[in-house]
Amino acid sequence: MSAIRSFDVVVVGGGPAGATAARDLAALGKRVLLLDRDGRIKPCGGAIPPRLIKDFEIPDHLLVAKARCARMISPSDVRVDIPIEGGFVGMVDRDVFDEWLRERAVAAGAERERGVFERIDRDTDGAALVRYAPRESHRAGELQTVRARCVIGADGARSAVARQEIPGADKGKFVFAYHEIIETPHSAPEAVDPSRCDVYYRGALSPDFYGWVFPHGPSMSVGTGSADKGFSLRGGVADLRRAAGLAAAKTLRREGAPIPLKPLPRWENGKDVVICGDAAGVVAPASGEGIYYAMACGRMAGEAVAEFLQSGDARALRLARKRFMKAHGRVFWVLGIMQHFWYSSDKRRERFVSICKDRDVQQLTFDAYMNKELVRAKPMAHVRIFFKDMAHLLGLARV
Repeated sequence: MSAIRSFDVVVVGGGPAGATAARDLAALGKRVLLLDRDGRIKPCGGAIPPRLIKDFEIPDHLLVAKARCARMISPSDVRVDIPIEGGFVGMVDRDVFDEWLRERAVAAGAERERGVFERIDRDTDGAALVRYAPRESHRAGELQTVRARCVIGADGARSAVARQEIPGADKGKFVFAYHEIIETPHSAPEAVDPSRCDVYYRGALSPDFYGWVFPHGPSMSVGTGSADKGFSLRGGVADLRRAAGLAAAKTLRREGAPIPLKPLPRWENGKDVVICGDAAGVVAPASGEGIYYAMACGRMAGEAVAEFLQSGDARALRLARKRFMKAHGRVFWVLGIMQHFWYSSDKRRERFVSICKDRDVQQLTFDAYMNKELVRAKPMAHVRIFFKDMAHLLGLARV
């Protein structure tokens, strides 16, 4: 029998969170195995803000489009264009983007293995033994084993690592997302703009989320999501394509997956496992934005693991969640309240889109989105927004 390979860290899952953690730890000289399954592409609009491009050094060639405007569309078809002044939001194709992140981790020194995680067992000294089925294995039950001082679970919503190792991981709540990648029409209708993201707030397209039409250069992502198991996501996307004038466009592929609604209360097992990304539940409420938060979470998980490897103190693994929630918890709380209230009926969606006409709201919203923090530099603008918002909540403002 060949000897079991040993690693400082085994990262299960090669999406933005796992690939970022693997790259950062490999760059520190840690021996890292990045374990990822083939053929996994998450349904995603593919938007990445300037903060992500800067913090994670994303090259321009990965941007298939640059959105300079967002269009909010109400149930009654009121359309509010919000320009992104002095900047843009980058759009990426997840299959290409995620693979580039994995290859960057390899370039930093991580080893990469394609396979499916099965479980974690324990060696006689308590060390983690990660069992997985390699891609080349065709016989059922034929598993490979590697030994790890620490395991990072970045294997997505409903993470197998989290379910096995993290108390309370089975209590997560999810939105189910579905999108269709379509070919951008050559003679594009008025509704299609290669530099604009369209967001549809209509109960018919999603009873508790929204529908999107995002440009990807030669292709487009058209999708929706809902936590309502009785709602037909495929039917919602078909309706959205008709509403956007894209019913006849060629469909290139279809993808669906669960997306977590809120961060899990615990991210570590108190010993040698920590989770990050969708596995930890870090998708922003209301917006459904996940790529930036996944990568930020992966980086913080990597930092916590590096401290754990140096000190041997498992309490260091708690720092991943503590630091993430300190940086982003308040934004998630505000967005969660917003989604719960404004997405609950078409009447409220109508008012929400009306609020988006306000220049103060537009400026502060994009400042927060682009920079990933609640902006405090304009206190009077916050006061004005508060009174305007209250007027809409009470039904005193005109729609």
